[in-house]
Amino acid sequence: MRRILSIVEYNKSSLGLRFANLIIDRVVVFALFFLFGLFSSITYQLLNIEFFISITDKLSNLSKIGDMILTSTVYFLYLLLMEYFTKGRTIGKYITGTKVISTDGAGPSFQDYFIRNISRFVPFDALSFFGTNGWHDSWSNTRVINVKKYESEKQAKADINSLGEKEIA
Repeated sequence: MRRILSIVEYNKSSLGLRFANLIIDRVVVFALFFLFGLFSSITYQLLNIEFFISITDKLSNLSKIGDMILTSTVYFLYLLLMEYFTKGRTIGKYITGTKVISTDGAGPSFQDYFIRNISRFVPFDALSFFGTNGWHDSWSNTRVINVKKYESEKQAKADINSLGEKEIA
């Protein structure tokens, strides 16, 4: 376990890639809202269905706090569900070649993903990255790693460990 932990820590993603993940994933959530508005407009224009237009009207008239709550909730659900169903990746993480894993090298559980993403609601969580690890990483015992480097080093360690083992023919 100690070796896996060191491989995980050694292959952590850079702050630049993590920032890119944040920007890309926020753009994706913005695009989801845009696509919902587009869908609402098209269903109204083509099918004369007013249901989605009425939702869009209500959303456009939200207060600043209501807008923040809705956007934060959608962002939370996007990150939680994407990371859970894609085993640690969001669209941003796919683009940057990064992934969330547990500090022991295993795939995180749903609870780990939940803790990781609910921790983002803590004020100043983003500033916690000026330390060693961000709070949402530390509290969930997860890390964001560079996938190629991590897999390469893990394979190299496995190859070294298998040297001298008797091959079974």
